[in-house]
Amino acid sequence: MGTAAVVVYGATGHTGRFVVAELRRRAIAAIVSGRDASRLEALAARWGDVEVRPATVDDAGSLDRALAGAAAVVNCAGPFSVTAGPVVEAALRAGIPYLDVAAELEANVATFADHERAAAAAGTPVVPAMAFFGGLGDLLVTAAMGDWTSAEVVHVAYGLNSWHPTSGTRAAGRVSHERRAGRRVRFADGALQYHDDAAREQDWVFPEPLGRRSVIAEFTMADAVTVPTHVTVPEVRTYMTVEAARDLAAEDTPAPEPADELGRSDQTFVVDVVVGSGGVERRATARGRDIYAVTAPLVVEALERVLSGRTRTTGVASAGAMFDAPDFLRALAPHVSVELPR
Repeated sequence: MGTAAVVVYGATGHTGRFVVAELRRRAIAAIVSGRDASRLEALAARWGDVEVRPATVDDAGSLDRALAGAAAVVNCAGPFSVTAGPVVEAALRAGIPYLDVAAELEANVATFADHERAAAAAGTPVVPAMAFFGGLGDLLVTAAMGDWTSAEVVHVAYGLNSWHPTSGTRAAGRVSHERRAGRRVRFADGALQYHDDAAREQDWVFPEPLGRRSVIAEFTMADAVTVPTHVTVPEVRTYMTVEAARDLAAEDTPAPEPADELGRSDQTFVVDVVVGSGGVERRATARGRDIYAVTAPLVVEALERVLSGRTRTTGVASAGAMFDAPDFLRALAPHVSVELPR
């Protein structure tokens, strides 16, 4: 992969700090960037082996200076509806890969729609939503599909024991809510649809030990954007355990707090994917701890594969289209344990 460093934009945020730590754990040189120079300098003083390059998304020159000579950029700064476009464009000017951890549907839609042609022409990989929401589900769907190229329906059920949202999650949620004018969203009949239907609950039978749980149906996440970009499917349904959805909705739910030596919280998850076609169902499941912390090995594993040429395509592509999904998922151990179809 050479000696060039990787820029982490939004390095001072909750997820950004996990990403920098994962880069350092893998002996990948990091450049920390973002709009707050003093916070960047404070983190650099603590880490001792990272370079600081402040930049703001409304100053293209500062982004160009931040990315100069870098091997790639990982965007961890939300709301991504504000940051993704300018940072992708800076990456394309620099001729380096771009990855982000965006869970915002509208931001991911815009990345595919606005940058696909330029990224393909440049031969530069651009991987949006390379995170717990979006990337992990997309990899599981791809692994479950196996030799299928199409499905009648894709289900992605999120079993979280709790959800302590970060300030970034809340800010991104407010932006999405405003952009949708409070409407809900689903992927049906081959397209994203906005509607005013009330949320509804149903049961989902997760693998043990979670078992049968009440979930919010049509709790639509980034999978509804990423999966249809490379899987022919008319309907992508995503679900969230009721307890976690209520945590997210409550204004007084605290932010995640470290509960182990790695700084992870005690929140656990199961992501259960079922794909169906012709009356046959295939299932893939992932288990782990801390939906924010697990994003770091996801995006850094993706980064290493991009930089070493272990990719299946170029331009703008989701995790499942860009990588060998079963191999990628197995490489996430011990952070994530997976059960894939045989």
